[in-house]
Amino acid sequence: MSDPKRPYRSSPSLWACWRGLEGWNFYFLLKFALLWFGYLNFHPLSNLVFLAWLLFPVRSLRLHRIRHWISIPIGFALFWHDTWLPGIASIISQGGQLSGFSFDYIVDLLNRFINWQMVGSAFVLLVIYLFISQWIRVTVIVTLLLLWINLVNIAGPAFSLLPDKIATPAVMSDNQTPEKPQAASQNVLDQSAPPTSANLTAYLNRFYDEEKKRVSHFPQTLPPDSAPFDLLVINICSLAWSDIDAVQLRDHPLWKHFDILFNNYNSATAYSGPAGIRLLRASCGQSSHHDLYQPADSQCYMFDNLAKLGFKTELMMDHTGEFGGYLDNLRKDGDMQAPLMSLAGIDPELTSFDGTPVFSNAELMRRWLDNRQKSSDTRSATFYNLIPLHDGTRELGSTKTAPYLPRAKALFDQLDTFFTNLDKSGRRVMVVVVPEHGAAVVGDKMQMSGLRDIPSPSITHVPVGIKFVGMKAPHQDQPLSVNTPTSLLALSDLISRAVDGKVFNAANVNMSALIENLPQTPVVSENDNAVVMMYQGKPWIRLNGGDWVAYPQ
Repeated sequence: MSDPKRPYRSSPSLWACWRGLEGWNFYFLLKFALLWFGYLNFHPLSNLVFLAWLLFPVRSLRLHRIRHWISIPIGFALFWHDTWLPGIASIISQGGQLSGFSFDYIVDLLNRFINWQMVGSAFVLLVIYLFISQWIRVTVIVTLLLLWINLVNIAGPAFSLLPDKIATPAVMSDNQTPEKPQAASQNVLDQSAPPTSANLTAYLNRFYDEEKKRVSHFPQTLPPDSAPFDLLVINICSLAWSDIDAVQLRDHPLWKHFDILFNNYNSATAYSGPAGIRLLRASCGQSSHHDLYQPADSQCYMFDNLAKLGFKTELMMDHTGEFGGYLDNLRKDGDMQAPLMSLAGIDPELTSFDGTPVFSNAELMRRWLDNRQKSSDTRSATFYNLIPLHDGTRELGSTKTAPYLPRAKALFDQLDTFFTNLDKSGRRVMVVVVPEHGAAVVGDKMQMSGLRDIPSPSITHVPVGIKFVGMKAPHQDQPLSVNTPTSLLALSDLISRAVDGKVFNAANVNMSALIENLPQTPVVSENDNAVVMMYQGKPWIRLNGGDWVAYPQ
């Protein structure tokens, strides 16, 4: 029997237990600030669900506190999901390569990863929040803001608080006006549909379907009057137009050597292994990243096509090719079976990001020319990969990453000297300079400097130059520019047109006719977990198979 003098204490109503977001207010305010400046791939509904989980009334104070502790890893994972940082799948796939980085390079990357201006701004925001929360119920403001973002974002997967400020890179567009009529070779896909996620996915699928039908045809045999020559494909790691502009090397004498310059060329990837495979398979249309590691038709392998015509294939690198299984990728998926040219007697020039030596390219290029002068082979096709511009490369004996400018200038000077020596040698050589991808010298809102997990236009828009050495015809004063959107198939097509060597013996060469109707390729770039493409003059991105969003500028 109850004591009538003891006051009755009823359990509080569930709806009287609203406790607010407390410190989580700052979490959401920080996200709103980053979203305002375009640094987030914000997922409104996921954040609204997380907010509802945090707000849902709980009678027990103990359970409320336990919920806070449980929410910390959830909040961290959601924050990561809302950024442009690599996803878990990408981190796992790159984990093996990360273990190969030198300790000094990892420290350098971590230092670059921390943006001290953002840290300072976050501290200021925290102080402001702590100050105003004494008089204002911030939870109400945060909740209303998040509800409003969800309401206005019903039609799309991600949202930007700022007006659309997407800027298409100057020469990175599918809509360039060609200098000459090229309708016969254009791979034009309809882009009239609104850029919804479904339409963009359908466009990408159509792109790959069309690319499967395209092939660059080499002749079955060479004509009797063909002229033997050497083909040298110089595949430079980490060199894009954006990098060249960042260090102001557009006026270097190197660019005056070329007869043809591709100004709107897309490398289609931002990593070395896939770039090497794509170049070796350049004789077929652009494949998806997944299909790069599947068997391809024999006619897709450009160096195999050249070998069938009597070109002796050769492989040369300024590194061992062991990191990331690069050499194995070339062998297995690019069908490059030529033995690697010996590095014996070549001096180390730099130290790579993984601590291995980068050998002197000046000495390597001299050795290649000396070998060709002594060889009895009348035709050769050499794949030459070089990495002195890769992020994290340092001077011998140093633990600090060497600045990009002196490394780039040194390489350009070496190539300039090599081209001059080629001209003096009297050999007939077709030189193709085609970078793998850029170095991301200047980062953007999605990626810090040096990070290439996302193949952004500034990374995949690379300079490609063609030089014919030993022609009887005089060279033009300036390189002939190809400004239409092109990629690997155009390169293979150009080589197939010149494979008979007649360009070297002709008294006059019409370079304009040589590049007429080269295959055009819409700008689509892909890494393992990211696709970036141009649509209606703007770049769009899809991460980890999710929805498409406009690339932030």
